[in-house]
Formats: sequence, C-alpha cells, structure tokens
Amino acid sequence: MAGRAPVTGRAPARRRRSGAGPTPWLYLAPALVVLGGLLVYPVYQLGLISLLRYTQAQVSGGEPTAFEGFGNYSALFADDQFWQVLGATLVFAAACVVSTLAVGCALAVLLTRVRALPRLALMLAALGAWATPAVTGSTVWLFLFDPDFGPVDRMLGLGDHSWTYGRYSAFALVLLEVVWCSFPFVMVTVYAGIRAVPAEVLEAAALDGASQWRIWRSVLAPMLRPILVVVTIQSVIWDFKVFTQIYVMTNGGGIAGQNLVLNVYAYQKAFASSQYGLGSAIGVVMLVILLAVTLVYLRLLRRQGEEL
Repeated sequence: MAGRAPVTGRAPARRRRSGAGPTPWLYLAPALVVLGGLLVYPVYQLGLISLLRYTQAQVSGGEPTAFEGFGNYSALFADDQFWQVLGATLVFAAACVVSTLAVGCALAVLLTRVRALPRLALMLAALGAWATPAVTGSTVWLFLFDPDFGPVDRMLGLGDHSWTYGRYSAFALVLLEVVWCSFPFVMVTVYAGIRAVPAEVLEAAALDGASQWRIWRSVLAPMLRPILVVVTIQSVIWDFKVFTQIYVMTNGGGIAGQNLVLNVYAYQKAFASSQYGLGSAIGVVMLVILLAVTLVYLRLLRRQGEEL
C-alpha cells in the first residue's frame, strides 16, 4: 500500500497538465465561427482578388478572369504615387495616434480632478462626439471652417481663408476631426484604469512632492501600461485606415490627390478606375503593415518585461 501512494498522487498532476480537454474550445466555437465568417473569409477573398486580373470587364463577364500572380503588386510598387501616399499615410496616422493619446490621457486625468457635475458634463460631451457618425462629424467640421460661412475664420480674423486648399492645412483640419471623434475611447478607458489605482499610491506620491506630470510618468503610466497598449493598438488601426474623414473633408483626396491616404487611394483604384485587383493589393499591403506594426510594438513591450 505504501508503494502505491506516489502513483495516486501523480495522477491529478498529469490531469492538470493535460488541461481541461476540448471543453474550452466548445465554448469558443461560436465566436470562432463568427470570426471565421467575418474576418478570415474576407481576408482570403481580398488576397485572392489581389492575385487576379479583375477589372470591370471580368466583373460583367465580358472577359475571363486571369491569374496574374504578383503582377498587381509589381505594378503597385513601381508606382511613385503609391510611395508618396504611403509616406503621407504613415506620418498622418502617427500624428493622429499621438494627438489622440495625449488628449485622451490628459482629459482622463482631468476627470479625476473635477467635481461630479463637471465630470458628468465632460463625459456626456465626449460620448456625444464618439457617437457622432464620421460623415456627420466631418460635415460639421467643414462648416465650422468654411471660408464663407464658418465661424472659425471670423473669430480668427482670417477672412475667406480656405483650410482645405493647402495640403498641410487640410491634413491638420482632418487630424482635428479624427482626434475629436477618437479621444473619448482613450479618455474613458484610461479614466477607468486610473479609478482602479489605489488612492493610497497617488496620495503617497503627492506627499513626496511629485508634480502631476511626475505622478503620471512615474506612477500612473507604468501601472496603466496594459490599458495603454490596448488603446494604442486600437488607435493605430483606426487612424491608419481613415477613409471617411479624408474623403468627405478633402472631396476625395484633395487637389490633384495631395491629401490621399492608402484607404482612399485603394478606393480610387478599385472603384473609380475599376482596377479591383490593384485595389485589393493595396488592401493586403495595409493589412501586412498593420500586423507588422502591432507585432513589433508588442515585441518591444515584451523585451521590457511587460505582461500582456
């Protein structure tokens, strides 16, 4: 009997190591099926069309679909406009992400410093901006900065200055609208994280003479890093694939395409020029860039010892 005791003790350990079997996967199966239908299959179709000669002639059945391999990608990478649009997209998206995080985090800290009524008013105003459709918000911002009827030019004494005529002023105007409709997500998420931080930690930092900026940089930011990772990745995805704001506020990409970003550029190639294969190739390139940026960002955090 004494010799059998160790065997009995090892059996539960083996069962624990083997996991719970297929039960977790059965619970996840409905979600995986939905994700497969809404994500995997469209991505597969996008990649497939990017390898085909697929224009209006093929869509209407006038010509057979032809396999081109990486011909669409070769044509895309040989186009100088693609590289110009890619550079503009990267800079614009980076500016939007940094601005959105800065505004959202600053207002989240402000929410912890004001009384209940101002906090409620700020939350309602932010959620109203968040809930506004992109087309509606872009139209409102165009009216505010309209050279003939907008109040902004009058308040600043700029006369009939057109904000959408110049390349950089148009990008700046779109950036303001993107930040306006994006910062509430960051603000609400970071505010919820701050409220979860023990008050004793913040009080101890304040008693040690730390300024608000030092408290944020040395206390709150490290403790909120998992939350900041989520909002940063989400902002990168949103801002890199901005379409509606650019399309509406610059009338399809600005004068001579000076305000094009990759999403609008893909739309022009796919639907305005009926080059669906080329437009799909741009979509695949965007997907690869987003995956690469996300993986590199997570890898850097892993190297710093962060648990994600």
